[in-house]
Amino acid sequence: MTPNDDHPLRYAITNELHARPFPSLEAPCHAVYVAFKQPSNAANRDRAADLKHLQALLDRHGGAQPRPDATHYSGEIGRRTLKWESHTEFVTYSAFAPGLEERPFNPVEAAVFPPDWIADAPGKRLVSALVRVDLLPAEPASLSTLFNDWFVPESLACAWVLDGAAVIASDFRIDPAGHMRFAVFVRPGTSPRRVGRIVQRLCEIETYKAMSMLGLGRARELTARLNALDPQLSALVEDLTSETATAEHTLHALLAVSAELESLAVKTTFRFGATGAYEAIVMQRIEVLRETRFEGRQTFSEFMMRRYDPAMRTVKSAEARLGQMAERANRAGELLRTRVDVERSRQNQLLLESMDKRADLQLRLQHTVEGLSVVAISYYAVNLASYALGPLAEHFGYGHGAAVAILTPVVIVAMWLAMRRIRKGMH
Repeated sequence: MTPNDDHPLRYAITNELHARPFPSLEAPCHAVYVAFKQPSNAANRDRAADLKHLQALLDRHGGAQPRPDATHYSGEIGRRTLKWESHTEFVTYSAFAPGLEERPFNPVEAAVFPPDWIADAPGKRLVSALVRVDLLPAEPASLSTLFNDWFVPESLACAWVLDGAAVIASDFRIDPAGHMRFAVFVRPGTSPRRVGRIVQRLCEIETYKAMSMLGLGRARELTARLNALDPQLSALVEDLTSETATAEHTLHALLAVSAELESLAVKTTFRFGATGAYEAIVMQRIEVLRETRFEGRQTFSEFMMRRYDPAMRTVKSAEARLGQMAERANRAGELLRTRVDVERSRQNQLLLESMDKRADLQLRLQHTVEGLSVVAISYYAVNLASYALGPLAEHFGYGHGAAVAILTPVVIVAMWLAMRRIRKGMH
């Protein structure tokens, strides 16, 4: 087999599966994670600006520059390891460093991403998280006290993961410094790759959760507009059976409602579709952690079921309602077309009846004219015949008046028979 036998994308698509490996982390360590999303959608997103923003960070720390067409990057920046990934709608930065600050979740850890550099980002910061990775104490139950100090107990979620290899915890709240907090306690001897996978999964859960929640705001805006359009559409459907509302007026109003529904569908289809995809990723990432309950606390999956799922159901409900209203508008349009067709058929029937009446009148008028024509033609025919037969009548001793009297009924009958024959031949 020669290289020419290979598909030109064979190596590219194979290497893509291994282009973004999990980080390798040894406890104790910490990670700082941020995600940026540009205001535009994926279709017109400026990826060059994202790459330029990465280059600016690397220049600050003297890091090696990425390829011009890079969609991912991994390299050293000082004492930290930087991992950058460009996704469909957002970019993520992860900075890993060994050791832990004496103060848990110290905002100083986030200094690797300077505030002025964040302000210059082509997009807005959507996620900022601090991940603290430490060794599991000999008495895991003692972690409950730490979790109550670090997180809000009311919304705290924690669990054993990966068959008891580690304990993870978070309250999914933004602390006063503007960061989300995640704690990971791993058993001694846990492989660095497994620790890296746990940290990566937590960052992905938060990122995709945030991205999917963008659909909730769009769903609320859509619901408010649908609440205003629903009565209008209902009134238009009622007008279809009203004798006072004209079909033309109803048609114009229905077209306006249908056009707005179509516009809303165009504006929300991408976001709602992305929300569904991100929701599936969140649930899949939680599932692969293989959670078991820790000290009677709620797990991540239970937290999502209670607080995240209702938001996703709201998005799905708004999307379904938009589709149902669009279908209602289409059915109303079909009914309106049926009403117009019925009215048109009735008008055509009336027109045909009017044409039949006019044809009948024309026929009667034609018969009248034909009768008058027989009289007129007979008058001239009698005169002509009297001149032609006058001498013959005098020869037999008849006067001019007697000859005319004899010819008149004969000529009239002949003309009437002739006209009847002509009319019979025409029909």
